[in-house]
Amino acid sequence: MSIIEYRGDDRRKHRRFVTRNTEYHFRDRTCVAVRDRRSGEWLGSHLALNRSLTGAVRYAHGTVLPSLGEPRIGDALYFGEEGRELVTSLLCAIDRPEKALVASYPGPEGA
Repeated sequence: MSIIEYRGDDRRKHRRFVTRNTEYHFRDRTCVAVRDRRSGEWLGSHLALNRSLTGAVRYAHGTVLPSLGEPRIGDALYFGEEGRELVTSLLCAIDRPEKALVASYPGPEGA
């Protein structure tokens, strides 16, 4: 079977941004769930929950560079709207969560 490369818009809505200790789960640009990587428990009171991603913070040559673009591995997530500013630790992975994991989100997203 050959693989055909899809060239249209990406319609997938969910992304997972992973730091050393935490997973941040997004639907579009809104953080809908946060999970502790060691325990696997959902963190229902995390400051990132229900907030829109503002951008990223990049560290280059001892300088902090804010970016409104898509976060990349090695960046930190930045939440600057809707409450206290929040900068996460550095990202070590970015991927798409499995459908079963999305279904397990606490609250209306996983219901």
